[in-house]
Amino acid sequence: MYFEPKYECMNRESLEQLKLERLQAALTRISKNVPFYRKKFEELKIDPYDFESLYDLVNLPLTTKNDLAEHAPYGLFAVPLREVVRLHGTYGLRGKSVVVGYTINDIHRWSKLAARVLMAGGVTKDDVIQVAYNYGLSTSGFGIHYGAEELGATVVPASSGNTNRQISIIQDYNVTTLVCLPSYALYLADRMEEKGININALSLRTGLLGEEAWSEETRIEIQDRLKITAADNYGLSEIMGPGVAGECLERKGMHVNEDHFLPEVIDPKTLKPVEPGQVGELVITTLTKEALPLIRFRTGDLTRLIYDPCPCGRTFVRMQRITGRCDDMLIIQGVNVFPEQISMILSDTEGRTPNYQIVLEREGSLDKATVLMEADVLIPDKIKEQQRFIEGVKQRLAMELGVFFEVRLVELRSMVFEGDKVVPVVDKRTF
Repeated sequence: MYFEPKYECMNRESLEQLKLERLQAALTRISKNVPFYRKKFEELKIDPYDFESLYDLVNLPLTTKNDLAEHAPYGLFAVPLREVVRLHGTYGLRGKSVVVGYTINDIHRWSKLAARVLMAGGVTKDDVIQVAYNYGLSTSGFGIHYGAEELGATVVPASSGNTNRQISIIQDYNVTTLVCLPSYALYLADRMEEKGININALSLRTGLLGEEAWSEETRIEIQDRLKITAADNYGLSEIMGPGVAGECLERKGMHVNEDHFLPEVIDPKTLKPVEPGQVGELVITTLTKEALPLIRFRTGDLTRLIYDPCPCGRTFVRMQRITGRCDDMLIIQGVNVFPEQISMILSDTEGRTPNYQIVLEREGSLDKATVLMEADVLIPDKIKEQQRFIEGVKQRLAMELGVFFEVRLVELRSMVFEGDKVVPVVDKRTF
């Protein structure tokens, strides 16, 4: 099944020509409207009008999360704010806020691209889709919601949390497609089994899961326990959100919507392109974004591109499931968190930065995050003061990061060390 077969099954020669034409137009527009890039082009002596081959892409400057944060909120926008109809937000390096914008044309394209991903994963207009992603500044919930409506399916915007309510919706609304974190899908399975619910009696048949790392073993477990076909998808707020890439039912890599996003894989240390098929950092250039076009954006995600033809008939290149990160960003409960954000909150609360350690584990199917702090932050015999302090830190972390952390005061020597330094993050999770 294809949502836009004209593009999804386009022969490679025509697709390459389309990408080049769209890239030329994008570079011209960006050079004219975004001072940041215009200055970069001048420094590198790049004339967008002379750009004649996709192979010249490597000569263009890379864009980082820090560039977005440094020019927030609107410094990298290519249109005036009056043309922006939607703003979302995420975090850049060192926890700085990043603002992403969409014109009405961006929203329409986003809807179609998310619909492509849904249909590739086996979803049709006859499905009832429960979106259990957060509907806040994150793009996750909205992107899939738009795509489902574009497809003509029935959408249930359940948002995240309230597991008992989620289960009731699955039962009462005859939900056929579940959209959520892979870990949350397993948690739902746990809770339904505890309640004695007959999974085989549910209408569920498809799952579109993403936003965190998960393995093939996790997929098999989810499919077995929820009796669904589970497909992976990829998106990130800076580029667009859900709809950048998604698995077809062959499930041998996620098809990148190449007519809108130009993918590369580079060595994160040398910043040079890797050999075809090798693992490196994914870099994406937007070809059709109007409000916030980005050139060679470093995603920080490690993957490889698969160029072999796919039996499904789609001709877009595929990207392998994300295997890790090349920066210090953590993905906890589907939320992007930088250790520096936690450090700033602790420093703010205590008046200094204490010795601390972030410990990530799996509790059942869900992420468990704990901040260990050296016990001398308060006088040991003042138990009530300690408890108030701990509760205050928990609230700050939850409110500012959108993630619930346990907070414990411990002796310094009980933390994990590397040499004479505390290891800032101990990730015990397996995916």
